[in-house]
Amino acid sequence: MDPNPIRTALNVCKHLISKRVYAVVVSHPLTGDLSPAAVSYTCGFYHIPVIGISSRDSAFSDKNIHVSFLRTVPPYSHQADVWVELLKHFNYKKVIFIHSSDTDGRALLGRFQTTSQSLEDDIEIKVQVESVIEFEAGLDNFIDQLQEMKSAQARVYLLYASKVDAKVIFRDAALFNMTEAGYAWIVTEQALKADNVPEGILGLKLVNATNEKAHIRDSIYVLASALRDMNQTKEITDAPKDCDNSGSIWETGRELFNFIRKQVLLNGETGKVAFDDQGDRINAEYNIVNIQRRKTHVVVGKYYFHRENSRMQLNVEEKRIIWPGRQQVKPEGFMIPTHLKVLTIEEKPFVYTRKLNDDQENCLPDEIVCPHFNSTQDETARYCCKGYCMDLLKELSKKINFTYSLALSPDGQFGNYIIRNSSIGGKKEWTGLIGELVAERADMIVAPLTINPERAEFIEFSKPFKYQGITILEKKPSRSSTLVSFLQPFSNTLWILVMVSVHVVALVLYLLDRFSPFGRFKLANTDGTEEDALNLSSAIWFAWGVLLNSGIGEGTPRSFSARVLGMVWAGFAMIIVASYTANLAAFLVLERPKTKLTGINDARLRNTMENLTCATVKGSAVDMYFRRQVELSNMYRTMEANNYDTAEDAISDVKIGKLMAFIWDSSRLEFEAAQDCELVTAGELFGRSGYGIGLQKGSPWADDVTLAILDFHESGFMEGLDNKWILQGNIQQCEQFEKTPNTLGLKNMAGVFILVAAGIVGGVGLIVIEMAYKKHQIKKQKRMELARHAADKWRGCVEKRKSLRSSASAQRRIKSNGVNDTATISFAVDKFQRTTGPERAWPGDTDIRQRRIEESGGVQPVPRYLPAYTTDVSHLIV
Repeated sequence: MDPNPIRTALNVCKHLISKRVYAVVVSHPLTGDLSPAAVSYTCGFYHIPVIGISSRDSAFSDKNIHVSFLRTVPPYSHQADVWVELLKHFNYKKVIFIHSSDTDGRALLGRFQTTSQSLEDDIEIKVQVESVIEFEAGLDNFIDQLQEMKSAQARVYLLYASKVDAKVIFRDAALFNMTEAGYAWIVTEQALKADNVPEGILGLKLVNATNEKAHIRDSIYVLASALRDMNQTKEITDAPKDCDNSGSIWETGRELFNFIRKQVLLNGETGKVAFDDQGDRINAEYNIVNIQRRKTHVVVGKYYFHRENSRMQLNVEEKRIIWPGRQQVKPEGFMIPTHLKVLTIEEKPFVYTRKLNDDQENCLPDEIVCPHFNSTQDETARYCCKGYCMDLLKELSKKINFTYSLALSPDGQFGNYIIRNSSIGGKKEWTGLIGELVAERADMIVAPLTINPERAEFIEFSKPFKYQGITILEKKPSRSSTLVSFLQPFSNTLWILVMVSVHVVALVLYLLDRFSPFGRFKLANTDGTEEDALNLSSAIWFAWGVLLNSGIGEGTPRSFSARVLGMVWAGFAMIIVASYTANLAAFLVLERPKTKLTGINDARLRNTMENLTCATVKGSAVDMYFRRQVELSNMYRTMEANNYDTAEDAISDVKIGKLMAFIWDSSRLEFEAAQDCELVTAGELFGRSGYGIGLQKGSPWADDVTLAILDFHESGFMEGLDNKWILQGNIQQCEQFEKTPNTLGLKNMAGVFILVAAGIVGGVGLIVIEMAYKKHQIKKQKRMELARHAADKWRGCVEKRKSLRSSASAQRRIKSNGVNDTATISFAVDKFQRTTGPERAWPGDTDIRQRRIEESGGVQPVPRYLPAYTTDVSHLIV
């Protein structure tokens, strides 16, 4: 090869392609700028396979450029596989990754992140990269980056750098004492060659990396095997003869490349030889090198292919390793911070918040200062927190000896895994409390944080400090009290029959007493007076009086037959009244309403057609649970549109009846039901889980927190928190309330009062009608009296004239007869008096005389017309 790539390409055409080569094996010196890129470009243009035996740059893995390039050595980025195995072996879960900003550095980082996150799919052993430090090649100093690294928790550094850059990094790291005890460095082959590499560093070295003869033998063997296999199934055509014919594609070369890539050499001189899809060597063996005294490179382990297990395996002799600071014991790999940033969220009864009104006011002894975390809104507001989780946090800090600064969730949410950028390729990120912990802006979450798989993939949970599940909160259905609720003991049909029976019995009583020979219509009292007969009105009054158990002073039946019916009616009334009283007590006092829902399997919740609104909190653990459950998918689609931002809003709507069912954590809902006896939880718990304390992945505090919580459970501390904050003695009150009967109120008996009011209004209305009717009767009677008076007066005048005519004719006869007998005259006068005397008074004189008698105190005055009735005939004539 020539340092000039164009000249190299011409040499390939002149000396290789012109001789119809089927494949090319290429190498280059370990030092210098010579690269097989020109050979790969030229041969790739004609699809002639090229096998590199020393080129380890990651650029050759790009098959868009190096179409037909394979190699028997792995690229530098494959050292990430060994790094992951080393971290797993030493149980290092948090590291800082340092790399140069070239193709190999970025490829190494990408492979490390992919391999570490998919390592056996085991959450417990996944490695977390706390920080990535990227630098430009050709460093002058590394001080700023080292200061950032020193403030981080991780003390395990993975370094990819060239020999020159590694020298600068090691020099500056020594100034900060970051190559002494407590630190661990794992570096690549290039960095291991730096002159000032510190003692205790671990590095990698590819086995047989410089043994060209062994690589050439393995290459030829693989190529021969590929040709043999290809010859059995494919037709091998001649290779291109020159570089002038650029229009044709050599299909045999393309097929030969695929055959070479599929070859596996188990017993090659450089170990097991196999290739991946990019044509890179896999299953390469490495030595684990430890820098010890006097810069000696000591092999303390090996990464090799295990034939029995058919997989790569790491073997490390830890006793032979000397760590930085000449320590024999492996460093912990992290610095345990003693002051933690703790986040929480308002959720009764676990966390209560109280806003301070002014700067002079301070939190109470049982409260903790908790401002909003990284919130741009209401920055000056100060809050105090107390509750179940706050007492737990205080006890934890004492138990495992740490200090803390507490803050509230910046957005008031537990956290949801959503796409931040709605554009194509938007990245999914966590919000709320989980987002702060994943971004390492906080160290711990002490809140009612439900443990679920979605969250556990990104953060670490302690053992549950409280076990709980999911349940449904609803308002107790109260019996609808209408104005006619007092009629509920009997059905409408029964009430109609009772009303009809009253009037039928009254009618029969009247008829029996009317036609019986012993009734009041037939018999008189012994004293000669006659009692009032039992009329139809009295019979109805009697029947109602017996039914309503009221006293009956008059109008009772007299006949024996009617009284027998009265006794039977009284028995009927007793049974009806007793039945009504018993049912009224059952309806209005003793019966307690049952919950409307039976649980999550209630058909009304599953049926989207039912008019029943249910909801949960957006992005919560309950929301994630419903999304996971396929059998609840229809229900989730219905309730998704109704979901609330906070549990407080949902519980408020349940209390006012706007929301019929709120699905949430059982601990919170049982607390609400204990506080308000009008609320009740429906059905059994489902989706059982627990509340845990959230920590960063690989947090050094995880084990200590878990052990402390287990100790709290054993000592009864957690039970004490339950009694203090969740139960609060209110469950017994609600149970007692359940056992006591309801007190009747106005809403239950309003109909009775309305009935009485209707009776009063009816009575007043009837008396008005009666008075109007009586007044009408009086007017009618007066008109009849006036007519009668006029008729009587006319009749009197007629009779008087008749009398006068008869008297005149009698006088004339007397005179004509010459009779002057006084007795005769007196007889005539007496006869006239008998005819027209007091018994024949003028019409209307009766009423006048009666008034005069009343005015004179009972003495009857002398009639005014008596002076006219004398024996003096002349007076009479006048």
